[in-house]
Amino acid sequence: MFWKNYHAHTYRCKHAKGDAVHFARAARAGGASVYGMSDHAALPDNRWNNVRMAHQELNDYVAAVRYARTEVPEITVLLGMECEDVPEFRSYYKEELLGRRHFDYLIGAGHYTPLEGEWLNSFSELTNARALRAYSGHLAEMMVTGLYAFIAHPDVYGACLDRWNAEAEACARDILAAAAETNTPLEINGNGLHKPPIHTSEGTRVPYPWKQFWELAAEYPVTVICNSDAHRPEDALRGLSELHAIAEENGLTLADLSYLEPPNQTVA
Repeated sequence: MFWKNYHAHTYRCKHAKGDAVHFARAARAGGASVYGMSDHAALPDNRWNNVRMAHQELNDYVAAVRYARTEVPEITVLLGMECEDVPEFRSYYKEELLGRRHFDYLIGAGHYTPLEGEWLNSFSELTNARALRAYSGHLAEMMVTGLYAFIAHPDVYGACLDRWNAEAEACARDILAAAAETNTPLEINGNGLHKPPIHTSEGTRVPYPWKQFWELAAEYPVTVICNSDAHRPEDALRGLSELHAIAEENGLTLADLSYLEPPNQTVA
């Protein structure tokens, strides 16, 4: 199988290791045909700067991905960015990243959830129905923009809750309905497979992918994308077989993102 992976980070985000060329080399060795670099977006106001590259590093990041393309011509290396959907930055994403800098794609991500003028941490603070409604609404709004090729780890709120319940299901249904309506692929994310397990009243589980979320997804006409969300070159393709198994077990349709591949970049 020739793997395709569209989600990976470099050292610039401050919680990953390695640069684009190191991931590309590891992906080639692991049998990938397409590898997308998608570090956390550099924001004009350097917001949340402890977990993303500084804005002044943007030129260097673009150069690093282009260097990886020339150094590893055997695979297609794509230039992407994982973005928080902050309304005042949408024109920057569209005009600067996708426009002037010719990024191949952007990922929409809800690491933070806006609620009454504050931003909740979506990995730890989505603990009640009000916060979960804000999260699902936030993802739905970013899908409507059409800026993002897919939505990263939509089930990340599994890290916040003890168990699957009516509120968790309602959140999932809202997200899945929005994805179906906007034809936006949802990501089954491999990074959660390797995070510390959650000890719940029902036993131990990974924070995400959340089994019940993807079982429910089978009821909706959605497509999915399987990505490692790698933060180290040695994890460049880690977890992809397990993620594809989740998709297959639930009868989910894989999204075709081949349209992102530049027509002038041929794979040797």
